[in-house]
Amino acid sequence: MKINRNDPCWCGSEKKYKKCHLQFDEKLKELKLAGKKIPTRKMIKNEAQIEGIRKAAAINSGLLDYIEEHIHAGMATEEIDIMAKEYTEKYHATCADYQYMGFPKHICVSINDVVCHGIPSKDIILQEGDIVNVDATTMLDGYYADASRMFMIGNVSPEAKKLVEDTKKALEIGIASIVPYQSCVGDIGKAIETFAKANNYSVVREFCGHGVGLAIHEDPYVFHFEPNERTVTLVPGMVFTIEPMLNLGKRDVFVDADDEWTVYTEDGSLSAQWEHTLLVTEDGVEIISK
Repeated sequence: MKINRNDPCWCGSEKKYKKCHLQFDEKLKELKLAGKKIPTRKMIKNEAQIEGIRKAAAINSGLLDYIEEHIHAGMATEEIDIMAKEYTEKYHATCADYQYMGFPKHICVSINDVVCHGIPSKDIILQEGDIVNVDATTMLDGYYADASRMFMIGNVSPEAKKLVEDTKKALEIGIASIVPYQSCVGDIGKAIETFAKANNYSVVREFCGHGVGLAIHEDPYVFHFEPNERTVTLVPGMVFTIEPMLNLGKRDVFVDADDEWTVYTEDGSLSAQWEHTLLVTEDGVEIISK
C-alpha cells in the first residue's frame, strides 16, 4: 500500500513519513533498480527500538564484563550460569537463552573442541589451559542483545592463543567490510573466509550470525563464508550479529546425541568464536554489544 508523505511512517515511529523514512526508501529504490537485493522493512529498526536494544545490550555487555572478572580455573561452568541469572535479574532483565527451544540453562559455555551451545554443568570444571567461549543473550522490556567472548584460562598453548586472537580479528575484519548502502551480507562472509583460509583455519558453516533486537533470531542470516547466492544490501537501521566460529582442524561438526545441544568439532580440534551485536548507521557501524 502506498504511503503518502504526511501519513505515519511504516516503521512505527509515529513520525510523518516525509520526516522519517521517505528519503531512505528513495535510496532503496535506486539500489533495487541497480540490481541490488534490498532488505525487507522488518529488518529495519526505528529509533525507539534501537534505544531499547541498546539498553538490553548495556546489561549484556556488563554481564560479560562481570564474567571476565571472575572466570578462573577450578570453577564449574554451572557457576557461570548462576552468575548470568543473578546479574540479569539484578538489572530487571532475563537471560533469553533460558528455555529457548528447550535450552536448559541461562547461558552457553563452550570449552576447547565445543564449537557452541555448551550446557553449563556442576560436573564440568574449567582447567588450566582451556579456551572458553561464553555466549550471552539478554532480554530487557522485549528487546534483545547477543554477544560472546573467548576467555583463556591460565597459560594456554601458543596455537590456542593464536586461534582465539585470530578469531577476534576475523570478526573485526567482517565488521570492517560493512559499507552502508554498498556492501551486502555476503561481503561479510567473504572477508571472514578469506582471512580464515589465509591463516589455515576452517570456518564452521552450520551456525552463522543473524538479525536480532525484537527477537533472539531474525532475518537476515549472516554468513561467515562466501555464499553462493545473492544477499541483502546492508543499510542503516539493520541490527544483527556477526559471530564467526573458526576451527584449527576441519570445519565438520556434530551435535551431541544425548543433550541434543552441544556442538563439537568432528576431529576434536579446538574451536573459537567471538560475537558482537551491530547496528548499521548512515556512515558506518555501531557495536551495540560485545
